[in-house]
Amino acid sequence: MRLSGGCSHRRIVSTTALPEGLTPGEIDAAVRRMVAAGEDLYHLDAGALRELDPDVVITQDLCAVCAIDVTDVDEALDYLGCRADVVSTDPHNLTEILESIETIGKAIGRDATQLVESLRTRLGRRASGGARVALLEWTDPPFAPGHWLPEMVTVAGGVNVLGVAGERSKAITWEAVRQSQPEVVVSAPCGFGLDGATELTELLMGDLPADIPVWAVDANGYFARPGPRLVDGVDVLAAIVRGEIPDPAVARRLR
Repeated sequence: MRLSGGCSHRRIVSTTALPEGLTPGEIDAAVRRMVAAGEDLYHLDAGALRELDPDVVITQDLCAVCAIDVTDVDEALDYLGCRADVVSTDPHNLTEILESIETIGKAIGRDATQLVESLRTRLGRRASGGARVALLEWTDPPFAPGHWLPEMVTVAGGVNVLGVAGERSKAITWEAVRQSQPEVVVSAPCGFGLDGATELTELLMGDLPADIPVWAVDANGYFARPGPRLVDGVDVLAAIVRGEIPDPAVARRLR
């Protein structure tokens, strides 16, 4: 369940347009301002794309805040005269994520049926009626989770108290978090690994409901990205719901 370290040498073709060193609140404000102004949140390195000369480009059309938009990819490929097949996925729940894995497998000439069936089997082995879980997708302001994240809590055996499965995440208040009466809080700020999630969550511990467990998790690796490791993220949530200790490389208890 640990992150692989074998991707550090890969060529990067897209980067964020946001400056470094922003606080969570500043990131939220900057994203809102840029989206309202129609500005790009990401830069695509067309030169790097040309040098790689890909046969297949995999992108997403789910969230313009999460990654570069598929339209930008299409325009870059047209500009470069590249004939790569563009495979865009738009999953909103765990079932659609499993389907998208099969779609990507076909695009690259690999049969993902066995992988998907194993993931589906793991997702089906859960108990219900566990702890009430407030899963946060951002910390300043707090965001109730959307898309597959509320479903992950339910599949893990917990009772999801914030956000609606299949819908978009949305900004809420700390009072709304407290009124949801969670028995455990899991902080999974989109785009952040375990250390970053820990740092962001520790800044806001005073806003969280008192006297209940608070966990920070590797959101970037196991919660935010619609891929096979979401099932590992469900395992992490299941351990938290049962009051057990999950993989310390993925989750860290702060209180």
